[in-house]
Amino acid sequence: MDFIDLKSQQARIRQDIDRRISAVLDHGQYILGPEVFELEERLQDFLGVRHAITAASGTDTLLIALMALGIGPGDEVITTPYTWISPAEMIALLGAKPVFVEIQPDTWNIDPDHLAGAINERTKAIIPVSIYGQPADLTAINRIAKDAGGIPVIEDAAQSFGATHHGRRSGALSLIGSTSFFPSKPLGCYGEGGALFTDDDELAERMRWIRLHGQERKYHHPIVGINGRLDTIQAAILLAKMEIFEEEIALRQSVADGYAKRLADSVLTLPVVAEGNTSVYAQYTVLSSERDALQARLNAAGIPSVAYYSVPLHLQPVFSGSGYHLGDFPITERTAAAGLSLPMSAYLTSEAQDRIAEVILQ
Repeated sequence: MDFIDLKSQQARIRQDIDRRISAVLDHGQYILGPEVFELEERLQDFLGVRHAITAASGTDTLLIALMALGIGPGDEVITTPYTWISPAEMIALLGAKPVFVEIQPDTWNIDPDHLAGAINERTKAIIPVSIYGQPADLTAINRIAKDAGGIPVIEDAAQSFGATHHGRRSGALSLIGSTSFFPSKPLGCYGEGGALFTDDDELAERMRWIRLHGQERKYHHPIVGINGRLDTIQAAILLAKMEIFEEEIALRQSVADGYAKRLADSVLTLPVVAEGNTSVYAQYTVLSSERDALQARLNAAGIPSVAYYSVPLHLQPVFSGSGYHLGDFPITERTAAAGLSLPMSAYLTSEAQDRIAEVILQ
């Protein structure tokens, strides 16, 4: 049993993938070829935004967004302590300080009720991460940011691309949206990749410059940038996957419903999708007070599982000088100690779910 089943998806669309890759090999435009711009148009239409800017990775998209906003030394950027390190890492890389805010006990997303108290005159941006497949409460977060003087909000939708918040797609919920096309994501390529989304024309232009070494036109560089371009072959693969993406979102929901039904009588805390949200279930994560014992039992039965973010960011050695300590974010710390993600993909069979539930309910 695979933790994330990419093989079944590939078998389904292999001919289209091969055809699109062959087209790239034939025209030979491996960097910023026509498939990159076709993908950006598809992404714009999917999200209903004016601009989609692809990039070399989801981490690069966060860096590009922060650079476009002029974040630098002395600035503070608010984010969540319960996620992969990329948001805080990119903040620190630019010389700014990541400021962490507690998460909600049910969705495990950043808690807007704690946000206002973390804002001060040095706060230059907010990066809410839409964890495990559903958007953070961007309605509340955007309102707080606006009331605080118009602080830019960058939604990290690496895990939630395809989900919705009050009818609008994740990635299109704030000034800038960011996503990742890492292979395990709901929409993933076969390497690294990512994209940025905005309705702001000026920001879009700056982010395109930054993606290409700060270049406005050939050999003319108004600003400092990075080499952050998406490979054309990865764009071709993503175009093939987008043909079935809507169907796969529905299949992932069906798998999540299957888990909820099978595990309803367990002692586990199951994921909660907030009112007004949908989820693409990048992971199906449960909380268990005996997480390690449960994981060992699953492993013994040949069932893979992952304890994501078991050391929250405020307790990572790299941020030990930031003034955070054990106990600062108790909900985050409890969630990190109890969270376990079960096998999840659009192609997880009912028989596999029966087996997983059987082992959990022993």
